[in-house]
Amino acid sequence: MTLTVLQVHNYYQQPGGEDEVLAAEAQLLEAHGNTVVRHTVHNDAIATRRTAHVAIQTVWNGPAHRELRSIMRRVRPAVVHFHNTFPLLSPSVYYAAHAEGVPVVQTIHNFRLFCVNAQFFRDGRPCEDCLGLALAWHGVQHACYRSSRAASATVATMVGVHRALGTWTHRVDRYIALTEFARQKCLAGGLPADRVVVKPNFVHPDLGVGTGAGGYALFVGRLSPEKGVQTLLDAWQRLGDGVPLKIVGDGPLAGQVREAQDRIPAISYLGRRPLAEVLELVGAARCLVCPSEWYEGGLPRVVLEALSRGTPIVASRLGSLADFIQHEHTGLYFRPGDSAELAAQVQRMAGDQIDYARMRQEARAEFEARYTAGANYELLMNIYRSCAASHNG
Repeated sequence: MTLTVLQVHNYYQQPGGEDEVLAAEAQLLEAHGNTVVRHTVHNDAIATRRTAHVAIQTVWNGPAHRELRSIMRRVRPAVVHFHNTFPLLSPSVYYAAHAEGVPVVQTIHNFRLFCVNAQFFRDGRPCEDCLGLALAWHGVQHACYRSSRAASATVATMVGVHRALGTWTHRVDRYIALTEFARQKCLAGGLPADRVVVKPNFVHPDLGVGTGAGGYALFVGRLSPEKGVQTLLDAWQRLGDGVPLKIVGDGPLAGQVREAQDRIPAISYLGRRPLAEVLELVGAARCLVCPSEWYEGGLPRVVLEALSRGTPIVASRLGSLADFIQHEHTGLYFRPGDSAELAAQVQRMAGDQIDYARMRQEARAEFEARYTAGANYELLMNIYRSCAASHNG
């Protein structure tokens, strides 16, 4: 049985993994004969609006509510799947779906419902001070969102108002957490256990096992503090010319990466690259390096891409990553923020201290067991059907 699915998403100003997941799920659904209707807005529109107006509509956007009701009346979807509603759509869109009798699915890509900066990360370390609070006042006090108390207060108000209204518990039929770690944080934050299910991301198309013959380590991601970029650069300062490092991505620490490239010959900064090129880089890499110092609301897509290509992962033992990688089987762990241990584990991966061929085989086997498009389609459709059944029941 095929379905009509309405996808709803608020794009950020900087493209990211959420956008890729949105597109991948739409393509997967359509490849199996389902109809996908897309409704999106983009944060570039914020530049044309008054700050006070944006703040009010972050809590409740009446025009977005009316527009979504009109769309649902026209297309009559079996389910509406939200990926991001912040800030331009607002939680008002859940009420639009409820008014039209359409079941709601919301993917949890980050921790915005429990933390104003969505990362559980402050002052260079994981922070859960606001988890479970009715109002995230710590986040306002510390200006956790955009280093602004006013902006942080807007986010805290949006979450707090809708917590009081019961929006999070009564207007969303299913939440999709990308990992079991993220699911547990959702439950600690007050979401109903029977409404939070785990469905990881997936990789499609599957290019098969790579060669790993490039001899370099690879970092792919946003160049920002929570991603552990400084730890990465410090590790290569220790490694010197021993292991080449390619860095793909952009972000606020791009200047520091360029400076490190000038200072450390082993580092090559490639900037942003198209997905097809990234997949080729991943397949040829000796290892993928994930030095994250925050929890990762969902696994970075590039981690799954590495498994799909049989590329082992050197990762910080923290958050979702700590539940994902099998140490000395699909990758190696190091202590978050410990550049010396990261350097040591990269040296192990580059040398002959491990059975590298076996590790590549195990990485690929893990992908085939859990993260293929076919397995993910069955999970997604089961979520949609159970959501619709419980909603109509």
